[in-house]
Amino acid sequence: MTSKSVVKVGIVGFGRIGAEHAAWLANAKGISAAATADATPARRAMAESRGLHVYDNPQQLLADPNLDAVLISTPTSMHFDHAMAALAAGKHVMVEKPMTLDLPSSQKLLAEAQRRELVLSVFHNRRWDTDYLTLSAAVAAGKFGRLINVESRLGQWSSCVGPAAKEYRPGWRNEGSFGGGGLYDWGSHFIDQLWRLLLPAKPVRVFAQLRGNVWTKDCDDFARVLIDFDNGCTGLLEINTTTRSPLPRWHVDGTDGSAQSPFSLSFDTKAWAQFEFTGQDELKSRLPVVAGGLAETQIWERFGEAIVNGKPPAVPAESVLPTMALLDAARESSNKGATVEIDSALFRGPP
Repeated sequence: MTSKSVVKVGIVGFGRIGAEHAAWLANAKGISAAATADATPARRAMAESRGLHVYDNPQQLLADPNLDAVLISTPTSMHFDHAMAALAAGKHVMVEKPMTLDLPSSQKLLAEAQRRELVLSVFHNRRWDTDYLTLSAAVAAGKFGRLINVESRLGQWSSCVGPAAKEYRPGWRNEGSFGGGGLYDWGSHFIDQLWRLLLPAKPVRVFAQLRGNVWTKDCDDFARVLIDFDNGCTGLLEINTTTRSPLPRWHVDGTDGSAQSPFSLSFDTKAWAQFEFTGQDELKSRLPVVAGGLAETQIWERFGEAIVNGKPPAVPAESVLPTMALLDAARESSNKGATVEIDSALFRGPP
């Protein structure tokens, strides 16, 4: 906890997403971005033009006694080391998704934060996307009856991970050594949504196919993950950036009806939330759209409140461990070409 009226955040990695976080923090109450560390002069100049103090490297930033917390928005393969260094410096930590490269390192990060009594959160902002909230509300209301099949997809003929900051290494998100690939990128969000949607059911096994076909050769630009749940429902996650004919964003089947929503190439969650439902009577209707989820600025405000008042952040780090377990299982399954069993002990439900 801190007695400061405004929590000051340092940003490690002022790339595309780091700059977006700075903009969200600029509109947040009780918390603000104060400094950044970045390897490139151009990004440091951009940060300085926004009123941030700039450092050449993370070590200098972590030594700043005026900073209460740190955002880790460096490439995925660097998350663990940078977050551990921040915790060792006594800083509260927000990590961009995915939390780290794997479950064991995520567990180590959480244990260190707990040992030091510091707040650790992960920026899984898509837990509040309109399409996901709309579907979740319909499932909770029993609209589908017993769920049979849930399919969650992203499809396009273009690398979905896109370029990072052009001044650093624009293609790192398509490089395996940096933790690139569609599964880590959009896939970490969609897997996080999928297992939470099916609660209290728990995953029991995973089969996955991860392939590099067009945009990358050492990680995946096509990811298909099949998940069996202990209530008999099957889940499918697919990140396919090698299709010129995208399939629907969502397709859901239950004993009382089915629904699907269109894919939007502009990633418009309001478009994704336009579910057409077909019931037992074959009549078609729209699911009521649910809005009002947390915006990115509010996620940051909740993080600040956790630091000041000890309240839980919007995304407690422990709630992300099941997501990391499923990501691990998907990579293991694809490497082996075999089904991987899941330890259900991690799946206790959200905070």
